Amino acid sequence: MNESTFMHFWPYQASSYAGQVDWLVITFTGMMILFVLPVFICLVVFSFRYRRGSQVPRDHRPAGNHKIEITWIALPFIGAMILFVLSSRLYYVSRTPPLDAMEIHVVAKQWMWKFQHPGGQREINTLHVPMDRAVKLNLISQDVIHSLYFPVMRNKQDALPGTYTHMWFKASKTGIFDGKCAEYCGTDHSAMRVKLVVLRPQEYERWLRQSDTSESLAEQGEGLFRQFGCSGCHAEGSMVRAPRLEGLYGRNVALADGSQVVADDGYIRDSILLPQKQITAGYEPIMPTFANVLDEEAVIRLTAYIKSLGVTQRKGDTE
Repeated sequence: MNESTFMHFWPYQASSYAGQVDWLVITFTGMMILFVLPVFICLVVFSFRYRRGSQVPRDHRPAGNHKIEITWIALPFIGAMILFVLSSRLYYVSRTPPLDAMEIHVVAKQWMWKFQHPGGQREINTLHVPMDRAVKLNLISQDVIHSLYFPVMRNKQDALPGTYTHMWFKASKTGIFDGKCAEYCGTDHSAMRVKLVVLRPQEYERWLRQSDTSESLAEQGEGLFRQFGCSGCHAEGSMVRAPRLEGLYGRNVALADGSQVVADDGYIRDSILLPQKQITAGYEPIMPTFANVLDEEAVIRLTAYIKSLGVTQRKGDTE
């Protein structure tokens, strides 16, 4: 089913999260109508009732009803708190992907979207995902701020230069759906579109086999690790004293300034492109920068390789 071939009064839904967002919007809109409509009705009625020349009482002495006033304050407050709780819950859900979510890396660039699958498959402006499986997208921009938006999922996330962000969804329907960049990013911003292709699990596995590459993302990263001389310092048995990478990912790393940082994707990226930003305690700041050598896609492959090194630590390693 191609979403663009149908005209819908309300945007098409392709996930359970989209339905929850829609109900929140409808509830909020209905509540606003409930409290705003009486004001406009009274405005119209009073404009006729108290028009010039009409014979009606015009006593301006203040009069009030505490029960009505308290009710008029309490009901909107309670309604607003209910909406706050519901929206907070939805926000938490949107920012907390399941631990078993399939990760796909996204690099935004004027004016295209590049996707890298764990198996090494790469796509431009098209993203294939399986139905009924959580998919986590790790985003970064190579130039300016972009924003990946899938209306059918009700998900939108900025892709920022130099910083990883993420979004996730779980498609409940198969089809080909439109996505776009929702942040003005330059001349061809309106042409920066993407197709989301949701397949049944068996069809997705077939697509993976047809699009298979000779190397996985981690294996491609290992090739870059050796190509650019990283193994000369960080590999086992190297003559240069540098931090070991086995078991690095996810570990707390002690820094020279006395602080600690978790070795996540952002830390590894900065260590490659901005090596003087966070110096590991006990090591000299001698690593050169690769900012003008490696692009964001290459950094993602190197990070995948470092992740694949497991959790084994060498005896005597300094964090």
